[in-house]
Amino acid sequence: MTEAYIYDALRSPRGKGRPEGALHELTSVALSAKLLNAVKERNGLDGPAVEDVIWGNVTQVGEQGGCLARSAVLLSDLDERIPGLSINRFCASGMEAVNLAANQVRAGAGEAYIAGGVEMMGRVAMGSDGAAIAVDPSLAMKTYFVPQGISADMIATQYGFSRDDADALAVESQRRAAAAWAEGRFDRSVIEIRDQNGLPILSRDEYMRPGTDMQSLGALKPAFKDMGEVMPGFDKVAMMKYPHLERIEHIHHAGNSSGIVDGGAALLIGSKAFGERHGLTPRARIRATAKIGTDPTIMLTGPVPVTEKILRDAGMQVSDIDLFEVNEAFASVVLRFQQAFDVDPGIVNVNGGAIAMGHPLGATGAIIIGTLLDELERSGKGVGLATLCIASGMGAATIIERL
Repeated sequence: MTEAYIYDALRSPRGKGRPEGALHELTSVALSAKLLNAVKERNGLDGPAVEDVIWGNVTQVGEQGGCLARSAVLLSDLDERIPGLSINRFCASGMEAVNLAANQVRAGAGEAYIAGGVEMMGRVAMGSDGAAIAVDPSLAMKTYFVPQGISADMIATQYGFSRDDADALAVESQRRAAAAWAEGRFDRSVIEIRDQNGLPILSRDEYMRPGTDMQSLGALKPAFKDMGEVMPGFDKVAMMKYPHLERIEHIHHAGNSSGIVDGGAALLIGSKAFGERHGLTPRARIRATAKIGTDPTIMLTGPVPVTEKILRDAGMQVSDIDLFEVNEAFASVVLRFQQAFDVDPGIVNVNGGAIAMGHPLGATGAIIIGTLLDELERSGKGVGLATLCIASGMGAATIIERL
């Protein structure tokens, strides 16, 4: 089997997902094209150098509709003979794009791919695509559907995490992200985004709140308490599926949940022969990929079973992993991961995560693989695992080895 390597990994800074956000003037296709151009320029790619562009994004309506991947190729400076494939595995779309590209290379279906994703959450509202699991009563009733915030609070209740536990993780995420930016840890990956006149728009993540402390978070009201307890009463729905939960503790709020932001990321994945042909040196080998389905009500527990699966498939143990990236969709997701594997928090999300910097849905999976690679190189460590929880009950993971 052909090995799949990461030759490059880059991302945009993450802009606030609001009309006043720095990236708001850009469409999804425009930001995607800028990322594709950066991959082309940084790696000297000419002609149809890659087999395909595989691009994840979640809310595939309006300007993110159609085949955004192909539209981005045509707007970019890539050769028009390169096709494009848009995919949606909710929050893991960017990771699934990378994993699919790696597995295509392994199978001999093309020597190289550009893979990643984008989400302009300030321009295309989350949920505006009308997912069947949320809007079709027959499916919602069958799956005991509740919104993700209720699921996050369910995890906290089920596994005994307090509001202070969640807030402390959030404060640490902000501290680590600020330190990472101050020390230039993202310099290799983050590209400055410029407008059509070449003027800078954004050069660093703008969602961060480095002054966050336990006191400021303590003043925030639980975000999902009313929808759980009052109208439409999702707590009752959840407890029909989980009757042993006598009540749900609502501990999550805007400060310990992932931020709504705009952003994108791209990786260049290829075989050894591709690198040799183009004079490129691989940075990491993709050792394993995995995905799994989980209970759709509690929904966000996927990182635990998918990590068990990918380690089993790769013949590895938790102790073989030097660094972990676990998407901070909500604080309880990371707390549960650390609890399940008894992992030292010091090797999980060492440069902060989505609570501090934001979670551009379709891009995050690709972002955290790039962040993991950067940190493996900076720290001199060898093997890392990235994983995400996924809406409707799924999990995805990728293991990479620094070269």
